[in-house]
Amino acid sequence: MRISNWHYVYVLLSQKDGELYVGYTINLQRRLKEHNAKKNFSTKCRVPFTLIYAETCLNMQDAIRREGYLKTTQGHRFLKLRLKEFFKNKN
Repeated sequence: MRISNWHYVYVLLSQKDGELYVGYTINLQRRLKEHNAKKNFSTKCRVPFTLIYAETCLNMQDAIRREGYLKTTQGHRFLKLRLKEFFKNKN
């Protein structure tokens, strides 16, 4: 299995406003750099970002479906529970 074929669903935490951003990419390092370089219209006002969570999928459709779920209210609840210690220690 080659890692280069993986599809990433990621969650960023804005250090500016404390809000989460969920996205999808095939190159996680490049995408994080793009967000912090203000190359993404929807996030450029919220930099800097920290990567706080990522999942990998072997199939693009599965990753895109997961991204859509994590953007829902139920998905945000999942992230808050999944990252419970992170958010507890952050405050």
